[in-house]
Amino acid sequence: MDKEDLKRIRQAIADANSVVFLGGAGVSTLSGIPDFRSSTAIYDSLAKRGLDYETILSHSFFLAHPDEFYDFYWSTMVNENAKPNLAHIALADFEKRTHKLTIVTQNIDGLHQKAGSTKVLEAHGTIHHYHCMKCHRHYGLDELEHHGIPYCQDCGGLIKPDVVLYEEPLDEDTLMRSVSAVERANVLIIGGTSMRVYPIAGLPRYFNIGKQIIINAEATPYDRYCDFIIHEDIGDTLSAILGE
Repeated sequence: MDKEDLKRIRQAIADANSVVFLGGAGVSTLSGIPDFRSSTAIYDSLAKRGLDYETILSHSFFLAHPDEFYDFYWSTMVNENAKPNLAHIALADFEKRTHKLTIVTQNIDGLHQKAGSTKVLEAHGTIHHYHCMKCHRHYGLDELEHHGIPYCQDCGGLIKPDVVLYEEPLDEDTLMRSVSAVERANVLIIGGTSMRVYPIAGLPRYFNIGKQIIINAEATPYDRYCDFIIHEDIGDTLSAILGE
């Protein structure tokens, strides 16, 4: 990153009253969490079964084939040994020091909270929370066996992850809180996302006045609207721009 750009970014962040980090799959790939859109291994594995990830992670498939859904879910989406990487840690440390950061994440792995972040809006839900579709009892990940189909201990109903599946709307309260956070922000940092998944990719339209920074391995459709475009390692970049 150009030293002058780094200086200007750090100054903008220092001057801001509120900072929002809008993150996607690229934030967690360094922790071993696969990016479904670019993982050849996952694509090939599902293709052999005549499926794709948008089908197997859809609401209708979950209801019709909970056995196949959970076989894929437990083996691929729940990564219990994953640890926060440099990007998660840089964000958590910055929040701890300044108390002016809100994270809006498309990831469901809970690694931001594991790193110590507290103001995290999980747009697509989380693998750590579940509910019975019949009696609505809530469960935590640690209360369930991580294999097979989980059923409610009270009523025997099918348990569903609190993850937004394809064909399902985002939680309205989480979405509205995300919009509000972006509206209040003076700096918007977008990281590790292709900016192609809506409605989250539409959040920056609510950003008012300030600096927009995008950090991603590849170019995105939103690059042209940003003040700074960085195609470098997201962990190193966040450490540099958010560090003391």
